[in-house]
Amino acid sequence: MSDADLLTLTQWLSPAFPVGAYAYSHGLEAAVAAGEVATASGLAVWLEDVLRFGSGRNDAILLSLAMRGAAAADELSALAEALASSEERHRETMEQGAAFVRAVNALTGRDLAPMALPVAVGAATAALSLPVERVAALYLHAFASNLVSAAVRFVPLGQTEGQRVLAGLHAAIAEVAEDAAGAARDDIGSAAFGADLAAMRHERQDVRIFKT
Repeated sequence: MSDADLLTLTQWLSPAFPVGAYAYSHGLEAAVAAGEVATASGLAVWLEDVLRFGSGRNDAILLSLAMRGAAAADELSALAEALASSEERHRETMEQGAAFVRAVNALTGRDLAPMALPVAVGAATAALSLPVERVAALYLHAFASNLVSAAVRFVPLGQTEGQRVLAGLHAAIAEVAEDAAGAARDDIGSAAFGADLAAMRHERQDVRIFKT
């Protein structure tokens, strides 16, 4: 594993990378507004369910499949679109994926086509000398970090509380990433219905801070 490649991945997944992740709450805003997530412990449960049973797990598998070249990137991106449980979930993955690809292409001179975010990350990192499980874990950590940041602002939670929640998710992130690294397309599936419904409710929410 190359330190240079690890730093490249860290840059691509950092809040400074221009994908606009801060504007998306993955339905969390609706869950907070409804009182379903009101404490640090509630946030931890909500995020762990998304990581283990919802879009976090599916995204990690899609990323892994793209990175391993197990299927064509355009086919995996179409599958990611089909898996989006709502219009906002679709926008979230496609808008961020397109922004990610634009930035990576500009930095590397590559010509990646716009695609869903996890597939874009997998396709881009296939050229790096990094193990699949490491890439998947850092992707999931960036995803969870962004949602913790949203909760710190909107619940609200203290910064330290938010960091405790994130630290508490490390074991789940590592386990999901390890499983996803060897997963097949047929292993994709979701059972985080509460998070999916929250994303759908957000589409009809009158006052919103986040796009999703």
